[in-house]
Amino acid sequence: MQHAMGAPPPPPRGPAGGTAGWTHQAGQPGHPGPPAPPAAGSWSGPAPQHVSAPPARETTGRVPLPPGGPVALPAPPAEPGTGAATLAVLLIGPAGAGKTTVARLWAGRRRVPTAHISLDDVREWVCSGFADPQSGWNEHSEAQYRLARRTCGFAARNFLANGISCILDDAVFPDRPVVGLGGWKRHVGPGLLPVVLLPGLEVVLERNAARSGNRRLADEEVARIHGRMAGWYGSGLPIIDNSTYDVETTARVLDDVLARAISSPPSW
Repeated sequence: MQHAMGAPPPPPRGPAGGTAGWTHQAGQPGHPGPPAPPAAGSWSGPAPQHVSAPPARETTGRVPLPPGGPVALPAPPAEPGTGAATLAVLLIGPAGAGKTTVARLWAGRRRVPTAHISLDDVREWVCSGFADPQSGWNEHSEAQYRLARRTCGFAARNFLANGISCILDDAVFPDRPVVGLGGWKRHVGPGLLPVVLLPGLEVVLERNAARSGNRRLADEEVARIHGRMAGWYGSGLPIIDNSTYDVETTARVLDDVLARAISSPPSW
């Protein structure tokens, strides 16, 4: 035994019989040195933190953007009306035809997710510099209309890409191809189903008189627009004369018309 009274204790032993965390230098027994290098393959940094797996796609709250291709025609429903079909609808008509009211009710009564997109609402997102329709049609108002239509088209494709049907409403004129159906087909796709809502002139004038703000037009302007809308007769598009229908009846007729349009799409 070489251990004598008063001699310093030996350094601690490591698991392999060597000193743990110490180095021996001649003439400096027990002097602490740099830690021993880690064994090959061992972790020498801080203890790794537990990293959970990324959440599944459906739990992130994100929604897919619309595909690059245009919207295709929906499959025919297997039940009366449009049923659970995912579809895009364009409701056309003059001011006072009831487009917005009917579109909102039809969308709200469907048993599958359905959105309503009003072009007039999107146009009015412009607060400063809004091109008021009461001021007439000019280069400024046409530019804002085109911008609103592109925005509505992207929104419709985005809803459809996420399994949500949509109905858009707009006063599209048959005699103005520059802002006609062609633009809607480009921005949404050939799967868009257009339907014309065209009550009689007296009904349109009465409904327009109940409006306020920039949505209310002069009687002469309403009559002119209504006369131009008559050009849709003979176009091949389905037309609903809702002069004697209330809103609920018109929405039911619209659903029946759309069911037939899905089975036999109009040529446009």
